[in-house]
Order: sequence, then structure tokens, then C-alpha cells
Amino acid sequence: MASAPPSEGQLTRLGRYCYRRRGTVLLLWLLGTAVLLVLGLSFAAPANNDFTGGNSESGRAQNLLKHHFPERRGSSLTVAIHADAGVRSPAVRARVDALTARLSTADHITEVRSPYTAPGQISRDGRTAFAEVQSDVNPIPTHEVKHLITQVRDAQGGGVVLALGGADVVTAETPYGGTADAIGALAAMLVILIAFGSLLAMGLTMLAALFGIASGLALIFLLGHVFPAPSFAPIVSTLLGLGVGIDYALFIVTRYREGLSAGAEPEEAVVTAVARAGRSVLFAGATVVIAMLGLFVVEQKLLNATAVAASVTVLMTMLAAVTLLPALLGYAGRRIDRFTLPYLGRTGARSPMAERWARVIQRRPVTGLLAGAAVMIVLALPAFSMRLSFEDNSTEPHDTSGYAAHRILSEGFGPGFDAPFLVVAELPPGGADLTPLVRDVAATPGVAAVTPPTISTDGRAALFVAYPTTAHQDAATPVLLDRLRHQVVPRAVDSSGLVVHIGGPTAGDTDFAASVSARMPVLIAAVIGLALVLLLVLVRSVAIAVKAAVMTLLSVGAAFGVLTAIVQWGWGAHLLGIPTSAPITAWVPLFIFPILFGLSTDYEVFLVSRIREQYDAGAATREAVAQGLGRTARVITAAAAIMVTVFLSVLATPDIAVKEFGLGLAVAVFLDATIVRMVLVPAVMELLGSVNWWLPRPLARLLPDLT
Repeated sequence: MASAPPSEGQLTRLGRYCYRRRGTVLLLWLLGTAVLLVLGLSFAAPANNDFTGGNSESGRAQNLLKHHFPERRGSSLTVAIHADAGVRSPAVRARVDALTARLSTADHITEVRSPYTAPGQISRDGRTAFAEVQSDVNPIPTHEVKHLITQVRDAQGGGVVLALGGADVVTAETPYGGTADAIGALAAMLVILIAFGSLLAMGLTMLAALFGIASGLALIFLLGHVFPAPSFAPIVSTLLGLGVGIDYALFIVTRYREGLSAGAEPEEAVVTAVARAGRSVLFAGATVVIAMLGLFVVEQKLLNATAVAASVTVLMTMLAAVTLLPALLGYAGRRIDRFTLPYLGRTGARSPMAERWARVIQRRPVTGLLAGAAVMIVLALPAFSMRLSFEDNSTEPHDTSGYAAHRILSEGFGPGFDAPFLVVAELPPGGADLTPLVRDVAATPGVAAVTPPTISTDGRAALFVAYPTTAHQDAATPVLLDRLRHQVVPRAVDSSGLVVHIGGPTAGDTDFAASVSARMPVLIAAVIGLALVLLLVLVRSVAIAVKAAVMTLLSVGAAFGVLTAIVQWGWGAHLLGIPTSAPITAWVPLFIFPILFGLSTDYEVFLVSRIREQYDAGAATREAVAQGLGRTARVITAAAAIMVTVFLSVLATPDIAVKEFGLGLAVAVFLDATIVRMVLVPAVMELLGSVNWWLPRPLARLLPDLT
């Protein structure tokens, strides 16, 4: 017997409208998405990967450089040169001079500083050198960088090894997305097909999700003019949109098929699916958006832009799930299970095995709680040693030009060559003696060498470079930076009138990592606080809302621990395509936390809504938990499997930061859907009993009742 349809409300009316006017809804989505894609691809804003701005020490150094050294506003590349016969030999010099002459005529290249005319660009043993390539744009267009890489490689030979390095080379050689996105989409289709066993059901689910993602990405490209975003923003948005978009569609299609199997007419099945599963979708999506916008508390403009981009994508997938998908289901009708594949999928949503498992946990709740919590805590322990930084050329695939340049220069000049500190001094009127500053910096333990100072053309600033003895990602490098800033430089410039700031990519990364560490507790508090309010409104239970926050923190801690063990400690890193151990990329934990909090809330909302539905229908708490888990376990398992496969697909990308991002989220979602949902939630709810539904009367009167 079909369950009674929900009373007329906004979602009910929306579902009925989209079903009856499905042609209009489909046409609007087709035209709207096409227009957005044309506009977005035609007027896309360029990426902004400059994390050195703001009011940090490196940001102030960067501002001085832009103001007094305008020739450094563009990107810089480095040509690494190695010759066993010595780079000063006539044959080697002729080859290098010919290459630098060709590079100087390339588009956007303003200057090429030859190692034979600039001091300090030839190693002590005379076998390694470098040429600096300066451009007038930041970044240099990818196709031009690839052309420069080809020119440098073609110039090799005759005992001379050449390679081009730099941030723009990394971007060109290890692009985001591409193959990984396709693998993720195909893997998600396979999981849906296994879950539903129907090509049509799988196709409609994917279609709704892809429309949401496509329109969201088009809006991101346009919003980049208002919120300039880094290069990784589209892949973060795509991964998140693909995961939640398919999940949301999966929730609604599952509820629709459940209604049909119970005897409801297609229209009423659509209306019930939108009114009940759609409510969970909207609340879960709102939580994801709120969690992402919580990144604003970190006060980093590029992260704010990425948060906006991801939120827009989630909003569009939510909209597609509750409008486009009901229209598509209207066309499918009772044929939703057409093109069924043998041995795959089941029409019924209920899982007797999950229901029996819930009763097993309910009989031994203390054992289940202790065992589940112990696993999560043990996995989280490595997170206490997590270090944050940014990837450098040493983490690139070893067959790239960027890695080859890094290896040549590190062997010739020392590992600190890739971690230069730019010391920028603002000069007082009339100038100042820079000798004590340069001398003291050069004499500092941990500094390998310094370059002669350069005075700006306006005479108001000076610049020199200090090379540490340790690499960019070495723990000693930020320690040295701190010593220079707070001990060496203040003593050297005392009473001189000089105002000195230390910047550059390494200093910028260190400042960003420090900002992340300092603001992470604020981010956690803000996201949890806002999400608790949403959960209170939806489930009308203080205990369940608090439980959801605690469980998510366990999942986050475990994910960070596994990520630290693999990436930083190197446990099994090579098996996952991570070439070397390294600190965790600074932006990765910032995004894993809010995204995971939102996704975890997705599952919490879907599970608890069904438990509450059974409880409101008269079932005791124990029975409601068992039935709710039995009715949602299959779809939550499918949704989690989709998420895990989508996130793990980024292991196919060469960029190590994206690998970390996908790996961390995949681990977290897997643990959340297994240990948390299947062990900890039924154990805690069994122990709480009637306290699960406790809501103080003043709060009950204040909160809207959406049940």
C-alpha cells in the first residue's frame, strides 16, 4: 500500500509543477545551460594563483616589489644548465647564448638574464648555471609555456643538459582535471548502475547532476571577474559538484522508485520524492554551502573565491535535483527500470541485512561505541604531527621539465636554491648603507649565499636574494625565515632608517601556512555553529545535532591522520602515485574540513530524516533506528561509493595537491559511511534512548516545525 502523499507545501507544489510542466522545465534548463556555457567559455576570467598578497610580511614585500621594481610584476622562469665539461667552455656557451637569444624573442618575454653577464648564476664547480627569464604577464599563457619548454629541450645535446622550471611550468605540465574528471564520471556511472541495475535510472541521475555541474562551472568562469580564483577552484568545484549532484539525484530517484514499488502513481511518487527526499537535499546542500562559505573566516581572498565557486556549483546541483530531475522522471514514468541489467540492482530500497546489523549493534551498544571510536582515534593520531606547506618542483613527476630543472639546480647550487628569500628594503630619503644588512643575513647559520643588492630605478628600494641551505619543504626553512625576520634583520637595520620585509614564494607559502594554522580553529567553530543551527531546524533534536558535529570531527581527524601518514610519512605513497614524501599542501585541510562536514551532514540528514519519519509514525526509538538504517543503508552505501570513486579518480592527475585533496576526502567519506553511520550512530542513539528527541520548550517554540 502506498504511503499517503505529504500535505501541500512549497516542495510539494514544486514537484507537481515540474512533473506536469516537464516540457517547459526541460526547455528552460537546456536553454539556460547553453547560454551560460557560451558566456562562461567566451568570457572566462583568468586564474589567480598569487597567495602572497594581503597584510602578511610576504604580502608587504610583494607590494614593495610591484611598486618599486615593476619589471618583476610578471612571471619568472629559470633555465637550468648543466655540462660536465663546464658551462664556460666555448661550445657550451655558444649553445646557451643561442638559446637565450631565441627565448628573448618569445611572446611576453621581456628579459633573459644570461649566466655569463649576471653575477652568481654559475655554480662554484663551474658545471651548473641558470638563466632567468622574465615576462610581462602573470601567469604566462600555458600554450606559450609549453612552446618555451620545447625550445629548451630541443637545444640540448653536445654534453649539455637543459631544463625549464618555474611555477608556470608546473601549471603547464601538471594541469588540473582532464582525465581525472572523466574517470570520476565513468566510475560514478558504474556505481549507480550497480545500485539501480537500470541504464535509464542511471542515465537520468547522471543527466541531472551533469546539468547542475555544467551550469555551475559556467557561472564560476564568469564570477572569476568579481572573485578571482586559483587554478584548483574548478576541479574542487567539479569534484564536489559531481559527488553531491549524483548523491542528491540518487536520493530522489531512490525515493521515487520506492513510491512506485509501493503502488503510487508516477505523479504522486514524484511529488512525494521531491517533498520528502527533496527536503533532505535542500538542507544537506545548504549545509555544504554554509560550510564552504565558512572559509571566509580564514581571510584569504583566493580561498574566498574558491568557496564561492564551490557553493555556486552545489547550489546549481541542488536546483537541478529538485526541478530538472522531477521533469525527467515525468518522462520516464513507470519505465524507470527499463533496460535493466541482469543480477544488478533491486527495486526495493529496504536492506534487511542493514536492519539486522543495526539490531546487532543495539544489543551491544557500548562495545560498538568503544570499538568504532578506537578505530577513528587511532587513525587520527598521525594528524598531530601534520606540517603545512606548498608543493614545489621536487614533488613533480620525475619525467617533467620542472623536476629536471629542480634536480639540476639543487645538485649544482644546493637544495635551498628553490627556496629563495627576497629581502626588500624600503630606503629612507638620501639612501642608506646596506652593507650591515647584507653581511648579517649572509652570516646567519642556514643561509648558503646572498646576491649583491639591486637598487630600484626610483632609488627608493633595494632588493637582494638570500638562499637557504635547506629546501622549500624542509622544516628548517621556515625556522630560518622566522630567525631572519625577528632577530637578524631588526638588529642589522637598527637606527638605519631601513624598513625591510622578506618575501618571495617560500616566504609567502610559510605565511599562508601559518595563517591557516591560526585560523583553522575559527573555521571549525564557525562551520559547526552554523551547521548545528540547520540540523536543529531539520531534526528538532539537540542530541542528534551535537552527535552529528562530534562524528564529523572524528571523520575529519581520521582523514587528516591517514593523509599525514601517507603523504608526509610516506607510507604507501608510491603506490598512489605520490613521488616523494612532503608536508601537506596548506589549502588541502582548509577545504577537506568544510566539504566533509557538508557531505557528512548529507548522510546524517538522509538517515535521521528517515529515523524521525518512523519515530513520528509511532515506532519506538530502537525500532525507528533499525528501520531507518534499513531503509537508507543501501542508498547511503551507493552514495558513499560514488563519492569515494569520484575523489579517488584524482589520483590520475599529476598534481600532488589535488591527489592529497581527493585522497583525504575519499578516506573521510569511506569512514563516515561505514564506521560512523553503521556503528557509531546506532550505538549512540541506542544509548541515548529518549534523549535523542530532547528539545527544550523555548527552543521548540523558536524553531520552525518543518516535519
